[in-house]
Amino acid sequence: MGAAKQANKLIYESSPYLKQHAYNPVNWYPWGDEAFEKAGSEDKPVFLSIGYSTCHWCHVMAHESFEDEEAARILNEHFVPIKVDREERPDIDNIYMRACQAFTGGGGWPMSIFLTSDRKPFFAGTYFPKDRFIALLEAIRGGWPEIKAEALRRGDELIASLAGGERGGPESDAPVESAVNAFRQTHDSVYGGFGRAPKFPSPHNLMLLIYTAPELAEKTLTQMYRGGIFDHIGFGFSRYSTDNRWLVPHFEKMLYDNALLAIAYLIAHEVTGGELYRTVAEKILLYLSRDMSAPGGGFYSAQDADSDGVEGKFYVFTPNEIIRLLGEKDGRRFNEYFNITEKGNFEGRSIPNLLATAGYDPGIDELIPVVYEYRKKRTALGTDRKILTAWNSMAVAAFADAFRILGERSYLDTALKTIEFLESAAAEGDTLYTGVTDGRRGSIGFIDDYAYFVFALLRLHQATQDDRFLKRASELTDKAVSEYRDPGGGFFFSGRHNEKLIFNPKETFDGAVPSGNSVMAYNLSRLSALTGSMHFYDLLKKQRSFMNAEASAYPQGYGFYLYSVLPAKEVVCALERPGDLDGIKIRTNWIFRIAEGDRYPLINGRNTFYVCEGSVCGPPTNEPPE
Repeated sequence: MGAAKQANKLIYESSPYLKQHAYNPVNWYPWGDEAFEKAGSEDKPVFLSIGYSTCHWCHVMAHESFEDEEAARILNEHFVPIKVDREERPDIDNIYMRACQAFTGGGGWPMSIFLTSDRKPFFAGTYFPKDRFIALLEAIRGGWPEIKAEALRRGDELIASLAGGERGGPESDAPVESAVNAFRQTHDSVYGGFGRAPKFPSPHNLMLLIYTAPELAEKTLTQMYRGGIFDHIGFGFSRYSTDNRWLVPHFEKMLYDNALLAIAYLIAHEVTGGELYRTVAEKILLYLSRDMSAPGGGFYSAQDADSDGVEGKFYVFTPNEIIRLLGEKDGRRFNEYFNITEKGNFEGRSIPNLLATAGYDPGIDELIPVVYEYRKKRTALGTDRKILTAWNSMAVAAFADAFRILGERSYLDTALKTIEFLESAAAEGDTLYTGVTDGRRGSIGFIDDYAYFVFALLRLHQATQDDRFLKRASELTDKAVSEYRDPGGGFFFSGRHNEKLIFNPKETFDGAVPSGNSVMAYNLSRLSALTGSMHFYDLLKKQRSFMNAEASAYPQGYGFYLYSVLPAKEVVCALERPGDLDGIKIRTNWIFRIAEGDRYPLINGRNTFYVCEGSVCGPPTNEPPE
């Protein structure tokens, strides 16, 4: 028997990702003063590795280098190694990702950053194969006495550059038309999506396009579902497609993708009436409820791409495998429908997809649960059990929208249960925390946590007309303004009570998820209309001025912000009877509230709608607006 492995300092952390590295031969430190004080007193550079538990290439670098005795020896003797979970500390990830992009022109995970003891970056990269990684470590180790002064200079210059990166400028109109034109120019008319591979779902862009260029959105939503990026057996979407057809995904599944995609498909169904979009939304929400929900409340953050150390193994099939399971007739029918072939489409096996399938076979729906149960017996996918406040808030919004649009009460029950869990586990008064893992709260929240929590409350308010949610949204927005807002414009990522890092960015770009600044623009637009508060209206004007200037250089990178400025109908409804609310379909592009007092009288003794759009209000009517 070999000697028992010795745990490093990560064993005491709650993050599943950090625990994955607790028995590496690398003497990892969690982020904190202890590691940097050690680097300073011993005159060593810091190696900072940032990743997350379901990241395939993080696993590869861990196996090749962090489990390797030679690489571990060099790291332990000549560096201070630190591990960070990007989902647990998005503030650290945000800052050093900017550094990585500045140094290399790109970024991603695993992120590999070399720092001085005062936390300033001087070299950066992502995944390094073992040989290159060891050569890099040796080069920095051997030259450290000579390069230390240059490292400090480079770090100072980079921080000054990144901290001064805002565009600013005078107020202008939101560049909606410019963004839509850019999407038209890069749209793939055959397979949907935008640009070349890899293709990301980017549901916030589709939310914008559903209203402004529906043909682009519908093509993309349809083709994404038909491809292998959608799990046709267990449902839910993978993170992105490695090819332009949406066929071969990077197989990890993220809560944020699926929550936002559910919203996009729900809106598409609402706007177009297309039943396909309803079906896809229902399947996504079933996946989240069945496979991602935590027993005590909330949703887990992600599922791994790998099982048995092989990416995608859990998801692929051979034709004979399906025939043995379903029998000759149904097996062949299933294989033909989902394009499961002898040749395969992924390393000799097949990812089920509908790219070559013409028409719908309702009989397949009876076979999918059989294949799902069979697949469940395979080695289970790793699940990251962090319950993150921002991502769970997206899920609340999705389930609230599903209740409002589809009318199914169970969706509202899920939304209410989740928001109640977040209130009890991840909030204390008007202070939000980043989430909870195994009963342990994370750090004080960032602007994203407040922005998405308020977004969820506003979507719940529109679904239920319960003013408790509107009041809570107003309270938390006021807290976000006092903690995170820059009087000069926009919201900082970190607030007055978060850890002070080397600089504090304002994240405005809508990347994998919409930025906190974009979501705050949406929130302020709804709050100002729903409450009539001049305080929120003034904040909204300033936020839009700031964001318009930010979006002007690259409009298509601000999809959610531009969605937030689309025309919305402000609808006030005087009800004949309180129960009549159940018969009103409140639409996503309405800002709806129930009339109170005598200001909005009934006309003809029936439900009466008072509708304003832009700066124009129409006469009261008994017919709901379109």
